[in-house]
Amino acid sequence: MRNIIVLFLTLLFCSLSSNAQLKAVSYQDENQKLNGFAIQPKKKSSQKPGILILPAWKGIDEHSKQTAIELSNLGYHAFIADIYGEGNYPKDNAEAGKNAGFYKKNTDLYQKRISLALAQLIQSGANPDNIAVIGFCFGGTGALEAARGNMNIKGVISFHGGLGKDATRATTPIQAKVLACHGADDPFVPKEEIAAFQQEMRDAKADWEMIYYANAVHSFTDPNAGNDNSKGAAYNEKAAKRSFEHMQLFLNEILKK
Repeated sequence: MRNIIVLFLTLLFCSLSSNAQLKAVSYQDENQKLNGFAIQPKKKSSQKPGILILPAWKGIDEHSKQTAIELSNLGYHAFIADIYGEGNYPKDNAEAGKNAGFYKKNTDLYQKRISLALAQLIQSGANPDNIAVIGFCFGGTGALEAARGNMNIKGVISFHGGLGKDATRATTPIQAKVLACHGADDPFVPKEEIAAFQQEMRDAKADWEMIYYANAVHSFTDPNAGNDNSKGAAYNEKAAKRSFEHMQLFLNEILKK
């Protein structure tokens, strides 16, 4: 019994120590207060690579925080962006859909919030010329917007993100490398949107790749999404593990460590 208690306390201590590495950071978009999180890499590197994390539609959550901790363990600076700002955090799916929809329509404002978060990542210690952007769901859309905005980044990764772009927007060359990790059975991204995205990547002369995961729907990386595929959003352990490994391969290619 004593050994079990010791093991439990050890695991609890380790968990608390890991979470303590996340540092709350307040920053501004004019009069709007934003609240992000920064974390330093456990493995120091002269190249100081950085990863900006764009959360899903409900804003900063445990999944994005855990991702930041895992990236820190791999040797990256990480910063979790606050897109909505204090006082605007959604209380339910309806509000999340409304907030996310606003930024999907107003991509200039979305790109501005991403740029402000990038500045915080650099301020936390990341090399401004050695950065990637990753995002989940709504944040996956944001990662693609970072590429479309030709920010000073090496690459972007979209996990089960919306892929669409308003057809009236001009397609310009994309310099950042692009990886889209997509659930093969995602009901929220129509085939037409996928085809348009792929054509956009070709027209933009982007260095891009798209990976499909079998039996995976929306939110397949999020353990809190449940496991009922019929709801359209669900966790898939195998797809989550594979996509994380594909992310690591991609980051090893584009970032210096």
